[in-house]
Amino acid sequence: MLRIRRRFAWPVRAAVTVSTGLLVALVVWEFGVGWELPAYLYLALIAVVLSVVDINEKRLPNALVYPSLIVLPILLTLAAAASGAWQALLGAFLGGAALFAFYLVLALISPGGIGMGDVKLAAVIGLALGYLGWTPFLVGAFGAFLIGGLVSLVALTLRRVTLRGSIPFGPSMLAGAFLGVLFA
Repeated sequence: MLRIRRRFAWPVRAAVTVSTGLLVALVVWEFGVGWELPAYLYLALIAVVLSVVDINEKRLPNALVYPSLIVLPILLTLAAAASGAWQALLGAFLGGAALFAFYLVLALISPGGIGMGDVKLAAVIGLALGYLGWTPFLVGAFGAFLIGGLVSLVALTLRRVTLRGSIPFGPSMLAGAFLGVLFA
């Protein structure tokens, strides 16, 4: 089970509240009251929780990622059935498989660089972005690396991490995913 090991100070709680509100607003603005709304609201809420856990514990817990691999396909299937967007559903499964495979190769090539939590999260993100089309998928996939690189550069510049240190990549992956959602 997932256990938070410590209580967070008010600035962290405030940041979580603001980022949750912004992501929910982005999703509602992008999808309106459509059939896709529940799937992307779910992604927004789980993104905040996963980001906080990854930043603080440097891991993406299976207790959060595995249920997302069940809930998100169900919500996307319901959206496709209601709107007749079967092509989009096929894109979701292809996107999930493609991003999972890409991250798995990266993890096998460089085990210290990409963790298996990132690999599993890639499947979730690939599902969500693949449903929206190949442009959002590519923007989200490459945006994650761009954002991760910028975060690393800032952390190195501010001496928050050394060249041998590690920076959680899950938040960058999720930020890239929502960058992709903007291109839907």
